[in-house]
Amino acid sequence: MSIGNVSREGTWFMEFNTPFSWHVRGIRKVLYSGTTKYQRVAVVEFEDLGKALILDGKIQSTLYDEFIYHESLVHPAMITHPNPRKVLILGGGEGATAREVLKHRSVEEVVMVDIDEDVIKISKEYLPEMNQGVFGNPKLKLVIDDGRKFVSNTKDKYDAIILDLTDPLEGGPSYLLYTVEFYNILKNRLNENGIIVTQATSTFYALRTFATVYRTMASVFPIARPYHVYVPSFDSTWGFVIGSFNLDPLTLTPEEINTRIRDRIHGELRFYEGDIHKVLFTLPKHIRNALEDKSIIPATDNNPTFLPA
Repeated sequence: MSIGNVSREGTWFMEFNTPFSWHVRGIRKVLYSGTTKYQRVAVVEFEDLGKALILDGKIQSTLYDEFIYHESLVHPAMITHPNPRKVLILGGGEGATAREVLKHRSVEEVVMVDIDEDVIKISKEYLPEMNQGVFGNPKLKLVIDDGRKFVSNTKDKYDAIILDLTDPLEGGPSYLLYTVEFYNILKNRLNENGIIVTQATSTFYALRTFATVYRTMASVFPIARPYHVYVPSFDSTWGFVIGSFNLDPLTLTPEEINTRIRDRIHGELRFYEGDIHKVLFTLPKHIRNALEDKSIIPATDNNPTFLPA
């Protein structure tokens, strides 16, 4: 059943978190519903969350809380880096990740690579509140390509690489972007003081997947730091993992972070700050135990990780 039919028949959208649980959102209006070459796309206006981008039945961003996700994805890594000037984004079709990156005064160039040009066109038309004109920023270079193919072929290096990818769904476009082989490619695309961050799925509904992403990152980078934040529209705490050769977000004090935000950020952040940084990296015991579970091994191209199905 298409999301358009769901709206007409019941004005509800149902998103499965696992095969045995789901959450339901009331829809006020369906703005767009269709299928691209790579995935199903919908833009809806929820009753309580405002406009939202949905890919393959999964909420990606809503106007109500997208700033929590995007600030948490972008700024811990960018603030940890002493002087990020050249940044690569893989994914991020709605443009909000690039929007946050370009708040950093030091940034001279952002290369954004997304496989699905239609998602970007749809986001420009229906979600201008999220991208806030970022696609017209002269510092942004937009490339329509497969992210893995792009980083395999380019010789360019970056200070920061931000992976704002769709979840590793079996048969989806992103599951080979969470493997040892892929992270090794990215390692060679980083400058000496480079840093990488990836979204890493739900730490509640997909804890084993989150732990696998962490262990995969830790198998490639000497410093790997997991963290999470609660995102209301995801109905879950959401995980991220930072990887680096020598930059450690845990060494920064709240005061240092607030000073860097004041000195380096153009405009005002709505969520991320020094005290929040500390909270993000304070994981509860059961998650820490999962991260150290030796039965969870790094994902590879031949043995990738997928969301529970």
